[in-house]
Amino acid sequence: MQGTEKDTQVIHPWVAEGLQKVRVGVSFLGSGADWKEFYDNAQAAEELGYDSIWVPDHPTIAPDCWTLLAALAVTTRNLRLGSFVACVFFRHPLLLAREAADVDRWSGGRLVLGLGIGDIPFEFEQLGIPFLKTPERQAALAETIEVLKGIWDAPPLTYTGKYVQTRQAQIPFGPVQQPYVPLLIGGGGERTTLRQVAQYADASNFGPHMYTGSATSMEDVKRKCSVLRTHCEAVGRPVDAVLRTHTALPVILGETPDIIAAKQETMPPEMREFFRTGMVTGSVDEIIAYYSALVQAGIQYFIIGIIPGDLETLQVFSQQVMPALS
Repeated sequence: MQGTEKDTQVIHPWVAEGLQKVRVGVSFLGSGADWKEFYDNAQAAEELGYDSIWVPDHPTIAPDCWTLLAALAVTTRNLRLGSFVACVFFRHPLLLAREAADVDRWSGGRLVLGLGIGDIPFEFEQLGIPFLKTPERQAALAETIEVLKGIWDAPPLTYTGKYVQTRQAQIPFGPVQQPYVPLLIGGGGERTTLRQVAQYADASNFGPHMYTGSATSMEDVKRKCSVLRTHCEAVGRPVDAVLRTHTALPVILGETPDIIAAKQETMPPEMREFFRTGMVTGSVDEIIAYYSALVQAGIQYFIIGIIPGDLETLQVFSQQVMPALS
């Protein structure tokens, strides 16, 4: 299965909305253990006009991705709900198809299914899963997507791949979103990942962090957007059918370097070190300039990470940065 005509020609409504305006989603870093705090953050994001909320998939070191998304499905009204990103090795595609369909149904069709190949070896070790070489993990991603679409589109599905096998797979209730659940593939690899985005997905995602594609400069971003366009043309797909999204984890707003430094000091040392290569900091004017340059480079949609307790950045970004980008 190399992608149906529907996959390559239809522009998903969520993607089409992004052709008219710049939108922003949010991910609350280190959140979820305290449900009340997470709920309050999600409500604040919805009230401030964010388009989406994204939940990471690290089941051994953070609250479960699909548990949180299910809770958000019934406690939010308008936010798109995204997995950021679900590792294809952590669940069999049949189970993933079921979990995604449930969240999409319970939310009234608001899921964006973000997928990735995993990048932290010690998580695989904890789960007893072999950490395969990158090309093998990428091949498993492609097989997983084919199985997911097969289960949703034409069950029961029998599939025999090198990495994924299933027999007579079906679920009692599929997703409700029309024409289908949009799919995001995380990563900025120019030879394979962005080709898979063009072939299978509705959104790409990369950013400055080493685990999100190491797009540290505007030239990196421009090149990756150009490469994605080339891959879309190669598979006969309109480039506007793929939303170009960018992630900064985290964004920290502060009017002085001292204020920014004080906010950074509130992060646990291990969190500060992990996110060091993906951090974007500055005053309102500096952040506006940074994101305006990304728009000029070809980015249409942004996901910003918010560190624990920094609701000031959440509010100021919404009230001052977002209007400057529209």
